[in-house]
Order: sequence, then C-alpha cells, then structure tokens
Amino acid sequence: MSRIAVPTRENAPAASQPLLDAVEKSLGAVPNLFRLLALSPTVLEGYLGQNAALGKTLDLKTRERIALAVAQINGCDYCLSAHTYLGLNLARIHADEILAARKGRSADAKADLAVSFAAKVASERGRVAHADIEGLRNGGYSDAQIIEIVALVAENTFTNFVNNVVETEIDFPVVTAEDLYAAA
Repeated sequence: MSRIAVPTRENAPAASQPLLDAVEKSLGAVPNLFRLLALSPTVLEGYLGQNAALGKTLDLKTRERIALAVAQINGCDYCLSAHTYLGLNLARIHADEILAARKGRSADAKADLAVSFAAKVASERGRVAHADIEGLRNGGYSDAQIIEIVALVAENTFTNFVNNVVETEIDFPVVTAEDLYAAA
C-alpha cells in the first residue's frame, strides 16, 4: 500500500484533472505514478512537459533501456515494472535486451554506449570521466545527445525517488530489482 494515498481522477486537484485526461487519452489508462504526481498540479505539469520534450530525443528503445538501467540502480520496482512492460509491449525490446538494459548494457553497439553511460551517470551521481564523454562522441553521439542522456537519467531518477519514497502500488506486471540477481 502506498504511503501517500493515490487519488482517483475525480479526487485529484481540479488543475490536474485535464492533465490526467490527456494521459488517459495518450496511454489508454492513467498509471498510479501520474495520479500520484497529480497531487501537485505543478509537478504533474512539469513532469509531463519534460517527458514530452524528452520523448523527442534518441529513439524509443534507447530511452526505455536507459529507464530500465536507472530504475535498477535506484532499486525502483515500480519503474522496473512499468518500463519492462513498456519495453516489451511498446518499444518491442526482446526480453534478453530488457535484462541487459537492467545491467546497464545492450547488444546494440550504439545503444550500449548510451545505456552504459546513463548507468554510470546514475551510479556515480554525474561524476563521469572525460573518456566517458569522448567514448560517446566517438560512437556517434552529439554533445546535445549527451545532455539529453543526462536529462533522461535525471527524469527517471525523479520518478524512481518519488516511487521509492511513496512505495507506489505497482499497477503493471511486477518486476523487482531483486529479480535481476535471481536471474543471474
């Protein structure tokens, strides 16, 4: 059970209700995370704006791989569950790639650079080496894309932290950080 009650659409603040309607129109449902963020219309609006903007960066598969790597590092079972579901069903990432992403890796060479860099940014709190930046550049990533990867890490860290603080009830098929170690 969540530590903070997740409102229904009707119980959410009035300013959040049109935003939740837009989420439902886009996704076909309103996951608990969005309804939780709706407690603060300002936070929900900011999150949706950033999410929409970052949805224009990189490709969907790489974004989902980054989300999985960051969720694993932060031990966020809600986000692991959500992004495993989205990775498999929306991005059409193979199950082996989902597992690799949770380990900060990818079988796709270019995606591997982004995912491993994102994992390092998350685990080292941004304290990466010059060689890490050069590795991305040499692999074909622009400086703008490097900043976008960092932004994706920050966005996912935010949702990981919210869900870990609140212990948001998982409304996707459940995946836990511990599952990775059981699969090894």
